[in-house]
Amino acid sequence: MFAKNYQQVLKDVRNKVLYPVYFLMGEEAFYIDVIADFIEDQVLTDTEKEFNLSILYGKDTDIPTILSVAKRYPMMASHNIVIIKEAHHIKDIDKLLPYVQNPLESTILVICYKYKELDRRTKFYKTLEKKGVVFSGKKLYDNQVPGWISDYVKRHGYRIGPRALQMLADHLGTDLGKIVNEVRKLFINLEKGAEITPEVIEANIGISKDFNIFEFQNALGSRDNRKAYRIAKYFADNPKSHPFILITGVLYQFFAKLITYHGLADKSQKTAASELGVNPFFVKDYATAARNYPPKKLISIFSELRNYDLKSKGLNNESTEHGELLKELTFKILN
Repeated sequence: MFAKNYQQVLKDVRNKVLYPVYFLMGEEAFYIDVIADFIEDQVLTDTEKEFNLSILYGKDTDIPTILSVAKRYPMMASHNIVIIKEAHHIKDIDKLLPYVQNPLESTILVICYKYKELDRRTKFYKTLEKKGVVFSGKKLYDNQVPGWISDYVKRHGYRIGPRALQMLADHLGTDLGKIVNEVRKLFINLEKGAEITPEVIEANIGISKDFNIFEFQNALGSRDNRKAYRIAKYFADNPKSHPFILITGVLYQFFAKLITYHGLADKSQKTAASELGVNPFFVKDYATAARNYPPKKLISIFSELRNYDLKSKGLNNESTEHGELLKELTFKILN
């Protein structure tokens, strides 16, 4: 079967609904690791694992070895588990087809095929889908990250407000492994049911509640010149943690959403939030920014963003550092 989400796979494993083959593929490695680790932890006891758990690596193994291990019968356990990590390094992975067509029911073969996807038109893929579980981990888009973090926090029994959520999303990007590692640091320092606030994030992760890309975006949107220049200077003084290219990328998305907002016939909170892909809580900020930046000004801003992106890459700029470019860009946006 094709599993639509990793929670579905984990639920089945937890309920002892097991399949002889799991083919885990896709760009997002986080899901693949979670599923493989969950199968490893849940199916066998620690004692059973001594004789019935084999972990192989794609760079160091081959098809004959995998077949040999997969065809073993379990010893004093319900299953023989074989996990192939880094299976994307195995060039002839489709040579497992004969085994997949007739897998050993007492073996659970978990194939971790990261950063790639199989051609779904092939016989190998179609057989995998028929005989076992195929899961494809997709990278999140930027606008999906806040929702993912919110769901993750709620599932673990904590709360988080819109501003704290946006702080994390803007700072951590789309790398789910990184997001989970950082959010777990917050869990360690909070009681169950507690709220993750900007202050908690600043104290435990080191993201400044005052000097971050989210606050910079808001300062520009509200035309709070003093705050915008102060944050720009902070970014210029700390270039490693605030790369110019990431800042301009976020600003481009922000001003692109303002263009979208200007074009909305229905600017109600619900409709605008849906069209912009933001939390309804922030629609008022976009409404304010849209009043401050009419379409004509936004066209000029996009021109400046492109111009300074090229300057940051050395075009028509021999010596100006990225921090100074950001200060200049901030001035151009505000004036």
